[in-house]
Amino acid sequence: MKNEVDVSKLTFAQVNKIRTYLKKMIELKGSDLHVKANSAIRARINGNIVQFAGDIFSKEDALTFAKELLKGRFGELVENKEVDLVYPFDERNRFRVNVFFQMDGVSAVFRAIPIAIPTLTDLHLPEIVRKLANKERGLVLVTGVTGSGKSTTLAALINEINLTKKKHIITIEDPIEFVHKDKGCIINQRSVGQDTLSFDKALRAALREDPDIILVGEMRDRETINLALHAADTGHLVFSTLHTVDAKETINRIISSFNTDEQNRVRLSLSNVIQGIITQRLIPTIDGGRRAAMEILVRTPTIEKLIMENRDYEIKDAIEKGKEHYGSQSFDQHILELYNEGIITKAKAKDYATSPSDLELRMSGLNSPKRAKNPNSDTNDEVDLNQEEDIFDLK
Repeated sequence: MKNEVDVSKLTFAQVNKIRTYLKKMIELKGSDLHVKANSAIRARINGNIVQFAGDIFSKEDALTFAKELLKGRFGELVENKEVDLVYPFDERNRFRVNVFFQMDGVSAVFRAIPIAIPTLTDLHLPEIVRKLANKERGLVLVTGVTGSGKSTTLAALINEINLTKKKHIITIEDPIEFVHKDKGCIINQRSVGQDTLSFDKALRAALREDPDIILVGEMRDRETINLALHAADTGHLVFSTLHTVDAKETINRIISSFNTDEQNRVRLSLSNVIQGIITQRLIPTIDGGRRAAMEILVRTPTIEKLIMENRDYEIKDAIEKGKEHYGSQSFDQHILELYNEGIITKAKAKDYATSPSDLELRMSGLNSPKRAKNPNSDTNDEVDLNQEEDIFDLK
């Protein structure tokens, strides 16, 4: 068969060479190893890319490495130009791997997957995150750029439910990263490509598999988004992720995935089922680690109304106003807390802030106004966000 690899002729010398780099990265507590044809091996350590000493990894060595790593799946790489897999290094270390073609040949990125599933306490997550894990139904989204820790937060949320409840949980992932053992819950984990053909097919099937909770690794397309909204609307608790930078963009991304004539329906559906949106940024800490700064949207009557009425420009102010009563918070509110607690430096706080100038004012003890201007209005009218709200929740 074309592109079939004769495993008996492989020496696995190149895989063994990469294993030595993986071992070094593990010792340095790195997160990602970068293997690239015609380049040195590099790793991400505490958020920074560093180069390891050693020879250049040639184009021929990189191709051989791909054959040794993928074996029977090498033809899939040739056909699709990229392949995802999980690589077990040893009993304590696993890696999510993406192998792909680029202009110089083959590259691969190994992302470390912790074997021990962290708790919400381990991750120093705000208490409101635990409350979101305790919802009975609705939609909870964890968003952020690639490498911001979304999968780790989701794993901690599922672990919390597994430790405290008796539910049936179905996860649909590409690939499976954290492996959950049945504790209080029954957990069925399905890998796209291995256990199911696609997210939307698995999600459609999940609705017939008596789930209480469904985790969708990523809402990649309109069909998956639509099914996730439907699952949340029919009494399930649904967790998923999006590659978005804040709650406002998350809402816009979901709605803009649909045709114009469908968007009002989607706005209504989203406003009814959304329980929370957690958006993350990993910030380097003073002690050399990293901490997740989080913007957290919590569903309230005001948030529901803003989504329904397409007033997304007011969401950030509503999030900040809800901090005391509902536990919501903007990035800058959380970053200010991390700075005040001595966890991050002032320079890093400003680097990762949504509005560095406003954050500096807050550091000086000055509060920015809690009023939002309508960008679609020709006048200078402002919307007062200081009215009292009643707590509204899905039980």
